[in-house]
Amino acid sequence: MREIREAAQAIAEEIVTDRRAIHARPELAYQERETAALVVARLRDLGIEHWSGVGETGVIGLIQGTRAGHTVLLRADMDALPIAEESDAAYASRHPNIMHACGHDGHTAMLLGAARILQERRAQFGGAVKLMFQPAEEGGAGAVKMIDDGLLDNPPVDAAFAIHVGHATQTGTVLARGGSLLAGANSFTITVTGRGGHASRPQNAVDPVVVAAQIVVALQTLVSREVEPGVPAVVTIGALHAGTTFNVIPDRALIKGTIRAYDETVMERLEARIEAVATGVAAALRARAEVEIHMHYPPTVNDEAMAELAAGAVRRLGANVAPGSPVMAAEDFSYILQRVPGAMLMLGVRNAGWAEPKPVHTAQFDLDEEALPLGAAVYAAIALEFLRS
Repeated sequence: MREIREAAQAIAEEIVTDRRAIHARPELAYQERETAALVVARLRDLGIEHWSGVGETGVIGLIQGTRAGHTVLLRADMDALPIAEESDAAYASRHPNIMHACGHDGHTAMLLGAARILQERRAQFGGAVKLMFQPAEEGGAGAVKMIDDGLLDNPPVDAAFAIHVGHATQTGTVLARGGSLLAGANSFTITVTGRGGHASRPQNAVDPVVVAAQIVVALQTLVSREVEPGVPAVVTIGALHAGTTFNVIPDRALIKGTIRAYDETVMERLEARIEAVATGVAAALRARAEVEIHMHYPPTVNDEAMAELAAGAVRRLGANVAPGSPVMAAEDFSYILQRVPGAMLMLGVRNAGWAEPKPVHTAQFDLDEEALPLGAAVYAAIALEFLRS
């Protein structure tokens, strides 16, 4: 496996160049046409069979070994976030208010590097490696659309692996753990409808601002009083919008939030309780509340055996491996892991010289590009390890 790491290091400049090109021209969910075109161009140059327009803007590549065998899926996501980047780097986003703040540019560049390594070593394995370049991970459930378009078929996928950058973990370390890795998550909207009026005559109105405030406070009791102590769960309100000026009681207020939990049953129970609490509080205060659940990602649960296989491949590369701990972030790779055994690994991208990490989903996010060749090597090594097992 050391030879795989050396091969990745030999193409480090190409991997970094692709990452910077993607980073400079970020695209939101289901708009990743330029990124997909770059992926297609690289796969075409490598002579890798591929299909575009999968799940709207996704791309699939297929590397066939020289004999029959199993099929392993390697996944990278391509979409960016609606964040204005705060960076003076030469490769900073050129698209206003859009940036790669979650490392998807790095994921895509690493998987392209792995594709080259594996294509050049087809004689070393049987079966096939399926490359998944996915749109719309950030809330758009792009994985589901690719699955619906036949991602896991023809040839059928036997195992699946993904890498995500870990902003708090130092470069050179890979986190690999079996069981729960990431939480399930949803996003919800509560629309509170009252009756507007003049601020001086609240008795003639039904104030949705006050009702919404009471709902927000009531929702804070769900985890503390309705979830078993020791069971991780989060209910967070991220937005509350109402009114336009100081002397008018508005007709409506809008609440937006999210639920996070590692247990699917807990997720479902909290969803039901949010609706009951919101509608009940609103009714008690003469208003009406409507609850919509917009997105529901299941928990990301790694197969124990596949996580250990991946960890073993990383060790043979000569990299540090640690188990890490579950976190409350969410991923739609969970939909893949519901259907086939596999694992997601976290790749450390924090430069040892940084006093503080540069967290994902912030305007200051960045990654240590020295980590990218290792990520490409990890993708390739895991595929070879699985196909030889």
